[in-house]
Amino acid sequence: MLMNPEKSVLLVIDVQAKLAPFIHDSAAVVDHCVWLARVAERVGVPVVVTEHFPEKIGGTVDAVRAATTGAQYVGKQFFSAQADGCLASTAVAAREQVVLCGTEAHVCVQQTALDLRRAGKEVFIVAEAAGSRDPANRDLAFARMRSHGIEIVSCEMVAFEWLQRGGTELFRAVNRDFIR
Repeated sequence: MLMNPEKSVLLVIDVQAKLAPFIHDSAAVVDHCVWLARVAERVGVPVVVTEHFPEKIGGTVDAVRAATTGAQYVGKQFFSAQADGCLASTAVAAREQVVLCGTEAHVCVQQTALDLRRAGKEVFIVAEAAGSRDPANRDLAFARMRSHGIEIVSCEMVAFEWLQRGGTELFRAVNRDFIR
């Protein structure tokens, strides 16, 4: 089950201003979310961004917002974006593979991932781009999601699978701008 750019969507979950400072290694999590969003844009994968109660938790952090200018933004109240129904009119509904990143791994990311998997989607969590306040909760979430058929992957795994092959102009551009 390889990630395919024609079948994938990148779903960025709740990387929000008032929560981000409390996420363990938050700068790295944000940086990896930005990296994924820019790679997705370069290879033509649609991006959807969720915000959980933005009036209380703040909007998406500036760095992610700057990297997702072409993304569809949706607000939500449920922890699971799938249960909330806010994904119904987005590329998530239209694509069979969902690559997830964001916060918190053991709450909104996990609940969304499990609901998407139950709905028949192929779901991939990008390990270094998903965080929690306590890294132990993140690790437990990864183990639980894995046990339900959700793949835990890395940023480079996503990029190389979306690229599918070397020797193309797109490969050279992504390799030069993101991999090296």
